[in-house]
Amino acid sequence: MVHDVAVIGAGLTGSLTVRSLAERGRSVLLLEARPLGHSEGSSHGTSRIFRCAHPVRLYAEMAAQALPLWRRLEDESGIPLLTLTGCLDYGHDRRPRELYEAVTANGVDCELLNADEAAERFPGMRFPTEVLFHADAGYLDPEATIRAALAVAEKDGAEIKIGTTVERIEHREKHVVLATSNGTYTARHVVLAAGPWLPDLLPQALPETRPPALTVTEQNVFHFGRTDTTGAWPVLVCKHNAQFFGLPSGADGGPRPAVKIGRHDPGPTTTPSSRSGIPDTRTRHLVRSFVEEWMPGLQPSPLREDTCLYTRTRNEEFVLDRRGLITIASPCSGQGAKFAPALGELISDIALGVTETPDRFALSSHV
Repeated sequence: MVHDVAVIGAGLTGSLTVRSLAERGRSVLLLEARPLGHSEGSSHGTSRIFRCAHPVRLYAEMAAQALPLWRRLEDESGIPLLTLTGCLDYGHDRRPRELYEAVTANGVDCELLNADEAAERFPGMRFPTEVLFHADAGYLDPEATIRAALAVAEKDGAEIKIGTTVERIEHREKHVVLATSNGTYTARHVVLAAGPWLPDLLPQALPETRPPALTVTEQNVFHFGRTDTTGAWPVLVCKHNAQFFGLPSGADGGPRPAVKIGRHDPGPTTTPSSRSGIPDTRTRHLVRSFVEEWMPGLQPSPLREDTCLYTRTRNEEFVLDRRGLITIASPCSGQGAKFAPALGELISDIALGVTETPDRFALSSHV
């Protein structure tokens, strides 16, 4: 059988792309080397940030498109995926007042609070600057999203192969042959959605194209128990000397409510096979100091520590582009999860030739 499209990688990007392609009636094959829910990449766990406020219009538009798509996937799968809590942006490097002007210009409802007003509204937190608050934000469950997307895709006819490693990519005139650990498959088009494994696959997939400059880093996150479990804890982005983010931990933090705090600043460069899997001492110290100084509503010592991988571009933009029979799908740099359903639609459009790649996501912008 020759599939219309083969997708390599069953993280958020690959799974939502498969769901979109299957819904359009395309014969689609998904190849994933590892068990679903594995913790070796970037889409594991039960919480990632969703937020609509973005200073770049294209990203703000994609978030606005994604929100109803999240709700539609919940309805179709019967699985809850997205919880809205609101989001706080602050810190002198975040420039809340400038961000407020940019966000409102993009049509996103938000409000600017002074530090005392914000602390009164969110008593578990203190703030060093003004605070931008917007309500259309919260956290999503990536593992549940992958299950939901693939369940819906299977109903629409998608073929899903888990535990199937792509070992060789061979180009033919009108199709691509994928030699895997479980046999050989043929497709008219291939979408590479392999996250931190992309640097290994790209030389085979695009042998005559200069690959995008991608760097894989290992990031650390720490889960802190809440001292007061009443009310919802908001998502936060604080850029105050270092860059921190926070969000409810979901099930990752254990049975009691907890908050996940991490640094967005780049961690050590690594690969999926050479990563340490151990949070580094300096990041642990910085995050604990941040919590102790600004988060009176959290216990000062983390109850759990985790690591994950970012696949970064130099300017932290996405790489979503088509070259012949191959589409690269790397909505990376730690900010792609929130857009996942909208990205599945956009990547499908690019792969099928329905739309052109937005200039800022073009391969030529990242080589």
